[in-house]
Amino acid sequence: MNTSEEILEQKIAAILSEADRMTLATSVDGNSSASSVFFARDGEDLIFFTFNPTRKAEQIRVNPRVQAVIWPRGMEGIRGLQIEGLCFKIKDAQEIKKAHDLILQTTTAFKEFMDDPFLIKNKVVGYYRIKPTLIKYVDFYADEKFQFKEFPQNEWSAFKEALHAAGKRALLWIRAVRAPFFTASIVPILLGAVIAFGDLKHAGAATLWNWKFFWLTLIGGILAQAGTNLSNDYFDHTSRNDEYNKWFSPFNGGSRMIQAGLIRPYKILLAAVLAFAATLVIGFYLNARITGSVLGNSPLLWIGILGVLLGMLYTWNPVRLGYHGLGELSIALGFGPIMVLGTHFVLTQPIVHNDLANWHYMRPLLASVPVAILIMLVVWINQFQDAPADARVGKNTWVVRLAKIQNNQILYEGPFAYYVAFNVFSFAFIIFLAVLGVIRPELSTPYVLIALLPAALLYKAVQWGREWLKAWSAPDSDRSRLPYELLKVNVSTIGLHFFTGILLIFAFWLGS
Repeated sequence: MNTSEEILEQKIAAILSEADRMTLATSVDGNSSASSVFFARDGEDLIFFTFNPTRKAEQIRVNPRVQAVIWPRGMEGIRGLQIEGLCFKIKDAQEIKKAHDLILQTTTAFKEFMDDPFLIKNKVVGYYRIKPTLIKYVDFYADEKFQFKEFPQNEWSAFKEALHAAGKRALLWIRAVRAPFFTASIVPILLGAVIAFGDLKHAGAATLWNWKFFWLTLIGGILAQAGTNLSNDYFDHTSRNDEYNKWFSPFNGGSRMIQAGLIRPYKILLAAVLAFAATLVIGFYLNARITGSVLGNSPLLWIGILGVLLGMLYTWNPVRLGYHGLGELSIALGFGPIMVLGTHFVLTQPIVHNDLANWHYMRPLLASVPVAILIMLVVWINQFQDAPADARVGKNTWVVRLAKIQNNQILYEGPFAYYVAFNVFSFAFIIFLAVLGVIRPELSTPYVLIALLPAALLYKAVQWGREWLKAWSAPDSDRSRLPYELLKVNVSTIGLHFFTGILLIFAFWLGS
């Protein structure tokens, strides 16, 4: 005679055999999502297929706890299952093959995407496994309306869950501030610092180098960039720019914390305000140490205020520099001359004493030009993928302004020609700095010629870019996938900025 547990298992199995889809609920940071997905059974587990950039996939990666509701066709709200469980992306190759075959037994609706080599290679699609921790069998007209089957072997311990949640929360904010791109701040600050050290050494004051000022300047610069990135995410959300942007990559469309339902919008804005506030606190502290007063008149005060304003007003209402063709210039100034000069001024105080007549600013100003142009080009090339969404919401970047519309299609030859020209100019300027270093060593150093080495990477980036333009302009091209092919140029442009900047830093170190 069957036990009550066996009878319950038979009821659950009957429901699962009658249904082919479930309503899946996920949640992170109070952002709840629900979607209908086809599923297949693998023992006690449930398998489903989805696209990795979807909101549910992003939320599962952070919080694997999910809920699902399954009702047989024609029995909605009368007899069905409510499931709680832990969901994970399937990564093992054999398990992926197994999941693929199981899903196809349920539905062939997504076979085109499941078997697409391009989507598989770029990890756009994936398979997920739900390991149930509790299944509630619901039969509204039965005497016992609710019956429960638990799976304690699938449950996490409180410690493991807390550790996972803390780690994922930290990673979320690292992604939100776009920490891997902090090189945009680190490079100009190190460049200003190395030139400052050379000036101190030349004046016989190398022992007066101030590590505390250096670290505060570096932290302040990184916080300013974090504030810029966060505010950009928030205000591109309010304009619906990032919502319209469907080309997902690490280089465009912002961090997508808001769009993926991972962090509430107000928290992004609050974090941006706090980052800018912390930057100002550091700046006012350094200014007080230099002038004796928080608001004491000094180049640092005005450089710092201008830098923070450029970061805030890049996308903040109502100014929105990035929406009116001034975003590229503000990026170049903020992560070029402003950071290099600000760092140099702070660290040369032992010989400058807040006296403009003693501040030899021309050397750091000239050295900042290639860095400024190259970081602007990082944003410039990333705007290629952003251009359709930017144009739709009136964000008139220079890529949008220079691109042509033909047969309702954006053509990028114009903005790419400027991308090449600006790159060539930045390397030509390095040659100018080398020549200047021979004629007037106080303004530069011949060693900067080593910063021409990344020109080989520029050659490849231009080559890849032209191949991409040719493919994009072809009448029979699949433009929905081509933005991913531009990623090589996106990555190369970041490399050009970083490696050229590091070599400039090394060159001025040798010159000191």
